[in-house]
Amino acid sequence: MSDTLHVLCAGAVQGVVKALHARFERESGAKLEARFGAVGAMKEALLAGEPCDVMIVTEAMIVELQSAGTLSIRAPAPLGRVRSGIAVRRGASVPSAATPEALKACLRAAPAIYFADPQRATAGVHFASVLARLELADELASRLRTFPDGASAMRELVAGEAGAIGCTQITEILYTPGLVLVGPLPEAFELATEYTAAATARAAQPVLAQRFIDLLAGPATHAMRAEAGFEFDQGDP
Repeated sequence: MSDTLHVLCAGAVQGVVKALHARFERESGAKLEARFGAVGAMKEALLAGEPCDVMIVTEAMIVELQSAGTLSIRAPAPLGRVRSGIAVRRGASVPSAATPEALKACLRAAPAIYFADPQRATAGVHFASVLARLELADELASRLRTFPDGASAMRELVAGEAGAIGCTQITEILYTPGLVLVGPLPEAFELATEYTAAATARAAQPVLAQRFIDLLAGPATHAMRAEAGFEFDQGDP
């Protein structure tokens, strides 16, 4: 029986991990088991004892979990930065959301607004704060549609009300068939999240874990990550 590598992964990185799945299994001879979801949910699963060799979440959470001794102290591997953006269904009218005023008008005009868990998902927490800053949280409460993670929210947006809009990490928008990226949130509300991969302190497959991390974060996948919506500082791999 082949070895199995267990991965807990933030939804924003789901597209890249899935794209590398077959390649990693073919080159390593191991099986890859990955679970995707909101960053908070991935942390809860790890701390609850779910099998995990590689953790892929925000840089801030990696640092927190390393400090707690849950992740390996080996230097984590940065994957790039992902911004949050606005999405509409393909074929729908594409609104302007480039300024705070335009975003506010866009949200008020939408019959429904889809986004991720405002308690545990990175983009969901941030978008809830944007609604509060725009003083729209109460006004739009009946139109808000929340889901466990951004990927689920975007799938539901595709099947949802005509004219609805969604907000989540740009990688999740680009990964979802049937959606169009309107653009990132206005600069005043910008969220650019760094994602990072690290092996767990209790990894059952430490060698496979590092091999997968090297593939995921290395120069061979730079173009793939860029196409998926990741952004990099000059000189990043």
